[in-house]
Amino acid sequence: MSLTLDTIRADVADVLGEDPADVPDDENLADLGLDSVRLMSLVERWRGDHGVKVSFVELAERPGVLVWWDLLRDRA
Repeated sequence: MSLTLDTIRADVADVLGEDPADVPDDENLADLGLDSVRLMSLVERWRGDHGVKVSFVELAERPGVLVWWDLLRDRA
């Protein structure tokens, strides 16, 4: 299974307890409640489920759905 923009949005929504439609593509996810524990769970999920090679720090530096998609789409 490949990682897609929709998957990223859905996974973020899942850890935040939100509906994917309520997760904007261009908003800072920290403003929506994404903390380090939730971020680490996303890193582990994407590594395990999709084979994505990414670090916590890479995602923490710029927490946004579209930014992450740009970073991750070629890493799976």
